[in-house]
Amino acid sequence: MLSTKHFHRAALPFAAASVILAGALSACGSSGTAKPAPAPAPAPAAATSVVAPAGAPQSQAPAKTQGWLKVYRGTAPTGTNALQLAIADNSAVGQYVTATDRAVYRFDKDTNNPPASNCAGECATTWPPLLVQRDQAVYAAGVDPQLVGFIERADGACQITIAGWPVYFFAKDQKPGDLLGQGVGKVWHAVTPAGGKAGVN
Repeated sequence: MLSTKHFHRAALPFAAASVILAGALSACGSSGTAKPAPAPAPAPAAATSVVAPAGAPQSQAPAKTQGWLKVYRGTAPTGTNALQLAIADNSAVGQYVTATDRAVYRFDKDTNNPPASNCAGECATTWPPLLVQRDQAVYAAGVDPQLVGFIERADGACQITIAGWPVYFFAKDQKPGDLLGQGVGKVWHAVTPAGGKAGVN
């Protein structure tokens, strides 16, 4: 197995992946036009038992807004209903993006301009799309928030994109550091912080 060293740890519990991956979401909504927001305030310190039901503390402005989705820079405060993107490092492929502590991948048969997913049915069972719900915000630690967005899938679910590329989990990855999907079929690759293919020069 490849040796890994995590630079950042996702704030959500590993078990939260099952919530993110749960069935089709209704009324994902138009992806709209991405609009940069004013420079965000420094990320608030984690702690306290305060829960921010809207997905983010009122004192921190989003770094990006796309339709209803707000993307913040840094680590989600404890108790926030948010999807956390972070960065891990692998000695063989370099840096790659994680969500809920699991690697996320891109598919060469998808497109990023315009963003579109070509993985559905059995493909999406093996490669579950990384989904976000309307009541969630996204926090990006080590990933430029301006690169983060979403598309609406055919089933109405909202799938996260990085640099326009729809991103997915791999069903066989079971724990932090697993990269079993890397290079599968020569068309699946862990995603770099810039949206590229990890391990590919």
